Amino acid sequence: MSLPKDLLYSEEHEWVKKEGDKVRIGITDFAQSELGDIVFVELPEAGDKLELDEPFGSVESVKTVSELYAPISGKVVEINEELEDSPEFVNESPYDKAWMVVVEPSDESELDKLLSPEKYEAIVDED
Repeated sequence: MSLPKDLLYSEEHEWVKKEGDKVRIGITDFAQSELGDIVFVELPEAGDKLELDEPFGSVESVKTVSELYAPISGKVVEINEELEDSPEFVNESPYDKAWMVVVEPSDESELDKLLSPEKYEAIVDED
């Protein structure tokens, strides 16, 4: 399992990368491997508001449909439109090509509640 050390993680298997005053969000390598082959990704629109721990989209695999849960509250400023035509990027490159949204956080203190790579790995190892 790939687990970049420069990211933060949620218990719902999303990753968060701080980029200045914005954050980039995607799903983890563990999540995509559990889901299997991704065939469709549903994302919010730019301008939509995310609420912490609330669904903001979904990922459909050959096995199941899984909700995406917001690891932070804020306004969506960019979406990865490439995933519409190439949902397989989620399986091939969960941390690079398959980022899902860029968000302007409305409460940066929520970042403090996210998990370090070590804490996330401990949770995954329990599953």
